[in-house]
Amino acid sequence: MKDYEICYYNDKNMSNDEKHVHSYYEVYFLSEDNASVFIQNKLYKLWQGDVVILPPGTLHRVIHREESETYSYFAFCISCEYYEKLLQISKDYEYMIKSVLEEEEYIYHNTQVEFSDIQSAIFHLLEEIHGNQYGKETKIFIGICDLLLLLNRMVYKKNHPQKAKEEENLYGNILKYIDDNLEKELSLEYLAGEFLVSKYHIAHIFKENTGISIHQYIMKKRLTACKEAILSNRSISKVYLMFGFKDYSSFYRAFKKEFGISPKEYKDLHIQLENHKEV
Repeated sequence: MKDYEICYYNDKNMSNDEKHVHSYYEVYFLSEDNASVFIQNKLYKLWQGDVVILPPGTLHRVIHREESETYSYFAFCISCEYYEKLLQISKDYEYMIKSVLEEEEYIYHNTQVEFSDIQSAIFHLLEEIHGNQYGKETKIFIGICDLLLLLNRMVYKKNHPQKAKEEENLYGNILKYIDDNLEKELSLEYLAGEFLVSKYHIAHIFKENTGISIHQYIMKKRLTACKEAILSNRSISKVYLMFGFKDYSSFYRAFKKEFGISPKEYKDLHIQLENHKEV
């Protein structure tokens, strides 16, 4: 096998698969829930969204529950040599394999939402592998690193449910605090002081959960609140002060960038539409 391989399989008669081992790392991503897998001396039922992690030398055999049905899955394989090169770049990639070997826990269940994130990373990687765009090999390398880090985070969260719950609660509490206090400063430093955590931690969980920075999130919430207030016939000169903008010029620029028109143009357009409805 080369350094890595990722494939999509849509097979029948998987029950004919014999017990075997590989000299490389193998990860299965289950798209269906009609299979089982024999690993070492134990049989596991597999469900849609499951991730199966098999280190080199792990005896296994995939078993189809209903031979007449199709077994769909993604398989990601990576050589020991390539994996060692990645570990030299970052030790963050080793938690998953260490945990599997120490705990002998090979199957990780995921919700539909959790698995969709994994599938998205797989699709992006496959797109690059089968494409021919400039910087292909670099993009593939980044995609492999992203997928591996996502898998390591998955295993870490499964092993630390309390920590994951605490982060979920912190994220939810910060969201509510922002919604209730848009008129306040709401800088990272301010929020860190309110919640007694580091500003870097807040920035991290926001980026991870929303895909945008906390500054961008707060800006969007403020602008949406301003837009709704303008629609309720509030004075534009008062609206921006109500939701944390310190001067009109910065509010004007942000509003036009977000919605494509100025606050006054937005208000006038709304009035025109309302008048048109009444005619």
